[in-house]
Parts: sequence; C-alpha cells; structure tokens
Amino acid sequence: MTSNPLSDIMREHICKLISKDQRQDDRTREEFRPLTITTGYVSSAEGSALVSLGNTKVLVGIKSIVGEPFSDTPDKGVLTTNAELKPLASENFESGPPDEESIEIARVVDRGLREGKAVDLEKLCITPGEEVWINFVDIHALDYDGNLFDAANIAAVAALRSAMIPASRFEKGEDTHFPMVHLPISATFAKIDGYLIADPCVDEENVASARLTVVTLENGNLCAMQKGLGGSFTKQEIEKAIELSVRWGQKIRSEHFSEGD
Repeated sequence: MTSNPLSDIMREHICKLISKDQRQDDRTREEFRPLTITTGYVSSAEGSALVSLGNTKVLVGIKSIVGEPFSDTPDKGVLTTNAELKPLASENFESGPPDEESIEIARVVDRGLREGKAVDLEKLCITPGEEVWINFVDIHALDYDGNLFDAANIAAVAALRSAMIPASRFEKGEDTHFPMVHLPISATFAKIDGYLIADPCVDEENVASARLTVVTLENGNLCAMQKGLGGSFTKQEIEKAIELSVRWGQKIRSEHFSEGD
C-alpha cells in the first residue's frame, strides 16, 4: 500500500474534534459505524457475505475441496484465510503479490477464527489421515474507508455461518451446514493524540500512533489481540478496549446472528 499522508491542516482538524469527543462523521470516540451484512452474495461459493461498515465494504467467500490433512492433525479439516486488497477498493492499494497489510489482515482474521474455535475442525474430517475438507476463506476489499480488520472479521464469520459443506458434489454424502461453534467478533481501536477511538475511518488511521484489534466470544472472554503501528497503549486503555469490544460483539450477535437467521 502506498503512503497517503494527510495535510497538517487535516491532521489538526481530526485531533481537535477528537479532543471534544467528536469526529468527522458525527460519531463519538467510542462509537462504531453502521453495519450491514448480506449473506449468500456469491451463489457459486459454499458461503459468502458482503459487509458494509460505514463506507468500508468487504466481500468474503468460502470455497471447499477434498484433500489430505496435515500430518500433525490427521483428524481435522483445514481452514486457511487469504486477503486481497486491489486498486478497485482504494487508490492507495497496488496490484501484485500480497503486501504486508493484506497479510496482516488475513492473519488477524485467521487468528480470531482459530483461537475463538469458530469451527469444529474435527467435523470437517472425512477419513482420518486420508481425506478432510480443506476450506478457503477469501477476503476481498471492495471499498476502503478504514478498519478492514473488523469488516473482514464479521464478513468471514457471516460467510462461514451461512456456508454448506458441498458433500454431494464430491460424492461424500449429503450437504450439511458448516460446523460453527463460536462467533468470535473483533473490534479495532486507534490511538490519536492520546485518545482511544473505536472503528477508525481511513483519515483517522492515517494520523493514529497505534492500533489495537480485540476479538471476544459470546461469554465475553478474550480470544485474540493484535497491536499495530509503533505507538503504545496504557493498561487502562487496553482494559477499555476490551470492555468496548465485548459490548460491540454482543451487539453484532444479537442484531445480526440471532438464532434462526
């Protein structure tokens, strides 16, 4: 991703607003942007979800094939996460191999899914040591206005939750729902001029000194955390971020992932 420096005037404007608990889009420091989730967006995928978090849009598709398990986990299926940041989403993204940012996004989403035990991988085993379901979680940024981490995380969870194992296509029995166990939801925060803010937009990301992504489960337990940029957070700021993350996760699950959806 190429650099996108803000002018001193814009930087001063953002910092001045945040000091007053205000932001460019009329949010408070602790407020997240509106969220919409559309599942089944790609009919050719095993599962898919289009997520809009403010003006940031991310599409996630799930594809499954039959393959051999890893030697150290012969009775577990495979879940692998990839992210693509194309110029379509932002003039600051470049074509070519995955850069550090796309790799970091994929790793953060993957860690949340794995450490949050989102999927029962043992139920993705067909024949121990021989055949398992290998599943690809493909993240595509369509429009970038900051905080791809949370948009990608929520889209991945929604896509997996809507996915079906294509057993009949591979002559492995009847199609079944993906074996979801938990819904790990992430919340990302930025530190700007000494203040902690939730769900930073792209301009806010460009002036942030530090970034923190916190992933929590239904019971409020912390399952993953990732810090970015060169700055630091105090113990109180981290505790506040975890508290806000728990509340954000509860809101997402109750409004978008309630039983029967």
